[in-house]
Amino acid sequence: MRRVLFAGLAMAVGLVGTAAFAVDDPILTRKKLMQANGGAAGAMQAMIKGETQFNAAVAQSALRTFNAVAYSVGDYFPEGSGEGDTRAAPAIWEDMAGFQTALANFQQATDAARGSEPQSVEDLQAAMGQIGQTCGGCHENYRLEN
Repeated sequence: MRRVLFAGLAMAVGLVGTAAFAVDDPILTRKKLMQANGGAAGAMQAMIKGETQFNAAVAQSALRTFNAVAYSVGDYFPEGSGEGDTRAAPAIWEDMAGFQTALANFQQATDAARGSEPQSVEDLQAAMGQIGQTCGGCHENYRLEN
């Protein structure tokens, strides 16, 4: 239980700390934002799988993390930031309109999930369904596999 709570707090702190990277390194900022999503997903999956006890506050924190990332990550794909140590696919810059649509879908999914305020594992599973679909769709088209 404490581990999940600390994971939720770490996600929030990680998002705040990410702002310091944004000006100088959009690739690092994107990575930090995706790591925050990974931490949020891990906390939620642990509850869904029964590895940790369901905690509504942690679930809501994780959903807020997804929502914050959904509304901020798109700012860190400036022209030329597809080169270097990144998993961002060239398709992002080749089809920026499609990428923006994928981000808008992610935003809508996280808005709905955040507003659902899950009170049980079943509620959390339902909230995560659409988020998972939007994440998968974006990763399939706009993320390189390493």
